[in-house]
Parts: sequence; C-alpha cells; structure tokens
Amino acid sequence: MRRRLIVGNWKMCGDFRTNQKRLEDLSSLWFGVHQAEVSVSPAYPYLAQAAGMLEHTNISLCAQDVSTRENGAFTGEVSAAMLADMGCRYVMVGHSERRHYHNEGYDLIAEKFQAVCKAKMIPILCLGETTADREADRTFDVIGRQLLKVVNACGLEGLAKGVVAYEPIWAIGTGRAATPEQAQDVHSYIREILGPEGEQIRILYGGSVKPDTAEGLFAKKDIDGALVGGASLDARDFVAICRAAE
Repeated sequence: MRRRLIVGNWKMCGDFRTNQKRLEDLSSLWFGVHQAEVSVSPAYPYLAQAAGMLEHTNISLCAQDVSTRENGAFTGEVSAAMLADMGCRYVMVGHSERRHYHNEGYDLIAEKFQAVCKAKMIPILCLGETTADREADRTFDVIGRQLLKVVNACGLEGLAKGVVAYEPIWAIGTGRAATPEQAQDVHSYIREILGPEGEQIRILYGGSVKPDTAEGLFAKKDIDGALVGGASLDARDFVAICRAAE
C-alpha cells in the first residue's frame, strides 16, 4: 500500500518571521498521527530554522534542489551530504523551473537523482509538459523521455528509491489545474512505463493544487499525493489539502 505524501514547495518565498509563524501553525494543525505523510521545502537559508522547529513533529524536511558535486570549490552549490546533514528526508530534482530558468538537461537531472540516493535521502523526480506539448498531443512523449532518462541512468530498482511528481508546466502557478482525469491519464502512463516496479513508486500531482480540488485528485487510483506550491504558503490551506489525502 502506497502511503500518501504531500510536499509543500515554498520556492523563493518567505523570511525568518513569516516562516516561523507558518511552521508554528502547520505543526499545531497537523499534530498527531495521520495516514498521510507531510513534508515542507523552504528555501536554502531557512532549512536550519525549519529543521529545528520540525524536529519533534511528524513533518519532514525537503530541499528544493541539490548539486551533483560532493564538495570542493563550487561557489553557490549545496551538496547532498550537506542537505542530509541538515536533516532533509526528500530532495526535489528536475523541477520545471530548474529545467526552464537554469537550462538543466536530462543528464544533469539524472546525476542529481543519483547524488540524492547516494546520500541516503529520497529524490522527488519532477516531470511535466508545456502548453505547446499538450496542444500538439506530445504529453506522453515528453513525460516518457524525461522519465526514461533517469531509468536508463539508475535502473528501475534505482528509480524505485525515489518519488515521481507529475507537474504539467501549463498548470504551475496559473490557477489552471489539470482535471483529475487528465492527471490520472498521465499517472497511469507513468506507472505503465515502470512496469511491476511502478506499483511501489509514489506518483504525486503538482500544479495549482487547492483545497477544493485535492479531494477529486486523490480519488484517482494512481495519484498518491501532491507537490503543492502557492497553497502551501497558507498553513490552513495546506493542511486542508493534507487532510484530503487521509
């Protein structure tokens, strides 16, 4: 049985005071034992703050990115070992904003996936297609290529150590979420590519997930949780999404 996972991606938002209030609210609202697993992903400068405040809670820590380098003279980079040392359980790799704004290619993303696994953390591999891809009926082709590049580098057994997140780029930050049926079609396709190993791998949906859309998404058999952007900045909205996954 795949345990539902909800990850809040705070992106480059927040400051020390805002984060403190958000983490306090989230910890109190999500107190106790739950079926769903919850993780939050603040920006790098606030990982230590979040790690300290979440230490005795049931909420884990996720990093937004990672370097492929282990250590050395790589100014501005953060290694997987450093993230593990901070207490991160999850690390996102291949988010569409990294692919688009930083020109991260398939090979680099596969290397990052492997670096996270080597550091004994769980990579969250992000996949997604553009509006042009969807309108040209290239969704499955794009998703398949993004996924298989990591499979070819790590093997199915290696990929099974991680989580997959389907985030249609046309739905990220636009308020235009994929319908549960559209999301299910892609999740089912991903699981089909992965074969028997795919039955064990959690596949999350991301892209303008809101409290009023979460229940419909989680009702689909291949959607195992969500990677939440804007709605994760409001503790009550985020917890409402988490509760929909119970």
